Amino acid sequence: MASVNNTSSTSAADTFAAINGSGSTKKATSTTEDQENKFLMLLMTQIKNQDPLNPMDNAAVTTQLAQLNTVSGIEKLNATMAQLLDGYNETQAIQSAGMIGKNVMIAGNKLPLTNGQAVGGALLEAAADKVTVSIKDSSGKIVSIEELGSRDAGNLYFGWDGKDASGVTLSDGNYTFAVDASMSGQKIPSSALQVGTVSAVIRSKSGFLLDLGALGDVAFKDVQQIL
Repeated sequence: MASVNNTSSTSAADTFAAINGSGSTKKATSTTEDQENKFLMLLMTQIKNQDPLNPMDNAAVTTQLAQLNTVSGIEKLNATMAQLLDGYNETQAIQSAGMIGKNVMIAGNKLPLTNGQAVGGALLEAAADKVTVSIKDSSGKIVSIEELGSRDAGNLYFGWDGKDASGVTLSDGNYTFAVDASMSGQKIPSSALQVGTVSAVIRSKSGFLLDLGALGDVAFKDVQQIL
């Protein structure tokens, strides 16, 4: 049986060289569309020069096309996600800028005393008929106990005039506090919340941070309440 020879047959290496250029030192970046065009040119060249007695497998062609579509789809998805992220960052920047000058509650037990005034907060898991705040100095000594009475479940805040149990005005500085809540003698779960004033907004790699002065920098997502 006579064999069929295609004198115009082109090797894969020749096809790649024709599509990509013969210069080995030439470097260029291609867009997704360029890659798609090159792939289709290569595929059509392979089909045109295939051996009629041994044609390309349809499944192989389908697999190659699926792979191309997958790569193209991923790149388009990445581009869309990048656009959404840019939009989110712009929105967050606007929201964060609007926070300057506002008081916010975040988790923590710091109680900075400035000009004889301090503000703190707490989160009660349930209503309580007795809420007590114990204020401590830098050495851990209790300098004042504030009775807040009965409070509903949720966030609450309180003020401290900087005076100790004897009515003596204490020096400005950094204090801490602990919250104790109960209902009919039964302890109610509670946690301390510190209150700070947003003085500036800082851009970081992880997003925007709120500068709360003595309380440090906190992420926008960590704000539990805006007062």
